[in-house]
Amino acid sequence: MGYLKTIIFINTNKSGSSRDAIHSAEQLGYFTVVFTNNEKQLRQREEYTNVHEMISVDTTSITDMRNVIDALKSRGMDIKIIISFIDSNVHIASILCDEFCRNIASSKAIEIMENKEKTRTFFQNQQYTPKFHIIQAGQKPSFKKIRSELVFPVIAKSPKSTGSKDVLFATGKKQLKKQIAKLRKRDPNETIIIEEYIVGDQYLVEAIVSDSAVQIAAIIKQEITHDKRFIITGYGVLLEIPTELKVGLEEVLHSVTSQLGIQYGSLHLELRLSTKGWKLIEVNPRISGGAMNKMIQAAFGYNLVEETLKLYLGDTPSIQNKYEKDVFTQYIVVSKKGVLEKVTGKGRALKSPGVLEVFVKTKKGTNLTPPLSMGHRYAYVIATGDSMEEAQLNAKNGANEIIFHIKDEEE
Repeated sequence: MGYLKTIIFINTNKSGSSRDAIHSAEQLGYFTVVFTNNEKQLRQREEYTNVHEMISVDTTSITDMRNVIDALKSRGMDIKIIISFIDSNVHIASILCDEFCRNIASSKAIEIMENKEKTRTFFQNQQYTPKFHIIQAGQKPSFKKIRSELVFPVIAKSPKSTGSKDVLFATGKKQLKKQIAKLRKRDPNETIIIEEYIVGDQYLVEAIVSDSAVQIAAIIKQEITHDKRFIITGYGVLLEIPTELKVGLEEVLHSVTSQLGIQYGSLHLELRLSTKGWKLIEVNPRISGGAMNKMIQAAFGYNLVEETLKLYLGDTPSIQNKYEKDVFTQYIVVSKKGVLEKVTGKGRALKSPGVLEVFVKTKKGTNLTPPLSMGHRYAYVIATGDSMEEAQLNAKNGANEIIFHIKDEEE
């Protein structure tokens, strides 16, 4: 029997960039293996047709995964890369890749990017780093010291926060005390980051680094809904960005990648444009999740997760624009809690002018809630137009057609 060229993915979401990557791996001719600790995925195995083998394993245990990898190798699998497109699994996947494959990525750089405390500390002397204060686990907060270093409003967050779950806003000392208590209750053994709240438009920069050369795949302006959390509900892929803004963005991106020593890798930066210039909100060692890969493909004609896989497989990625289209993605959230009875309007949304794709991720009987994390965005509409304004209007009009019929919890 010949050796089977295999790519192992550590966890996947049911849709979005992580799932797109598995589809791309299959298209590139690789045998796809997914390690998962998600019981629901194992029950719905038949829905993951492009996953050739799904294996139940504790994806927080490097020892357990090592044992499974050894077993796969003994079965004749030639494991080319071990990778993850999921927030908290990128570093552990890279460590395993160091052991079992030829890993061109830097596990050390990934570790720093994956942890917000390490990111802040690593870049603390850079002008693009917001002012911040760290409260260690078990340490009593010194509000006097916080007040001497920061001006309200501030943000309190966990260093392992993903999808805006543990990013809390505080306008004064009383509210900050509450937010710290909330984070402490959730994880008493974790440090807490307090940082200045940056006023300004927020942008996302998707990039890949090949042979130390940094290429920007896309610059996206984000629309943020702030209720109990900061939830990104709109994304506009920019075809043109003023030179003075682009130069500043590129400077931050090159500074981040060169200081981390990234020669090969995929990453995205979230930045805010303040009155004092660009400020780095966070940096992540992967493409953004959700509809990001589809947005970029709709705007420029290439598949970023496929080019990312090629990069890690040792090939030369190509992120040359095949065309340019104004694209906007509108995410849909709900305003009240309850059980989903049905969703209507998807067909009308698809027929709306400029709409390219409508995706509804929730099913009947699901408990819905107003957004406390990015995971509480229940649908999206991707649309194009002759300008960004038109694409945005088309996406919002399409999204307005979709109605979530929710039965109150009391009922």
